[in-house]
Amino acid sequence: MSESAGEQGGGGGDGEEPAPDVPVDEEARDLLVDVVDTPSVTGEEADAAQVLVDFFESHDREVWVDDVGNVRAPADDSVLLTSHIDTVPGDIPVRVEENEAGEEELWGRGSVDAKGPLCSMAVAAVRTGASFVGVVGEEVDSRGARYLVEDRDAEPDAVVNGEPSGWDGITLGYRGLLAGTYVATSESGHSSRPENNAIQDAIGWWSAVEEEFGHDEWVPVFERVTAKPISFEGGITDDGLSVEATADVQLRVPPEYTTEEVREIADGHLANGTVHWHDAVEPVMMNPRTAAARAFRAAVRQVGGDPRLLRKTGTSDMNVYAQEWDCPMVTYGPGDSDLDHAPDEHVSLAEYDRAVTVLETATERLQ
Repeated sequence: MSESAGEQGGGGGDGEEPAPDVPVDEEARDLLVDVVDTPSVTGEEADAAQVLVDFFESHDREVWVDDVGNVRAPADDSVLLTSHIDTVPGDIPVRVEENEAGEEELWGRGSVDAKGPLCSMAVAAVRTGASFVGVVGEEVDSRGARYLVEDRDAEPDAVVNGEPSGWDGITLGYRGLLAGTYVATSESGHSSRPENNAIQDAIGWWSAVEEEFGHDEWVPVFERVTAKPISFEGGITDDGLSVEATADVQLRVPPEYTTEEVREIADGHLANGTVHWHDAVEPVMMNPRTAAARAFRAAVRQVGGDPRLLRKTGTSDMNVYAQEWDCPMVTYGPGDSDLDHAPDEHVSLAEYDRAVTVLETATERLQ
């Protein structure tokens, strides 16, 4: 369940001012390099999880790996800092390079999504005494986050979810997700017959859904339901007696709707066939006046930035937490989300240092 699909901002600067300098944070950088250098594709997070365990143990913090592979370091629950350990596949040689401006950048899979946010939170957690969880499976099904909300006895007072927002960006909202599989069957017959076959029924249903949720271009993407087919198969069955069509589809859901409302609208266009809706993640939009949002705006300003308030067009673990916990939340972390899953994924180490400082400052304010 990746959050990487775009962002829309407001309420902050234009990003053109030079970022302020902060001291090089060697401890934080060393942790980031170690974690990025440890592959952790979804389902194979154990080695990277151990790097985090070793880091917390070296700071005399209670820490363990739970039954699904999450790294749990409970402490002051006035703030829970959490991000995901897993990455998408992709071999990007891990290295530190200087860009044209002479700034150091760390290249490697996960440096942006989301090991930069993950490691900056781990460092902030040991320095402030805040609770920390590194979760698994975010890129596929958020199984780590889902297990966390079921396994905890009580909700935290505030949640900071880790995803790239830029060091001066604060993400307050994500669209939800509705995913399903359409299946239709019709009798086989000569192609000259006028009746629809299952393939035509599938195309007709999806065309009606797309038309239903069509918007003028001036409507922000965050406020639209966007419908995307993921895969399509169709044709005559092996026995030659039927025509079948199968389509995997996804609809992104803005806060204006619930996933149930979107499902009912989509089902209303069915003339033939059925849809098995197998995933529903509700949208989330946090008030910019919550204690968490205020703390991060103040922290960004204290470090010398102009805070930007963001809404992401994808989904993240923040959607999972918001469904179960009624507490202030934001998503934050260093890195350019346009580089999520990209072959040139890299993060500025100076930006990473600034993000660590912002996280420490905001966490202390919330505590």
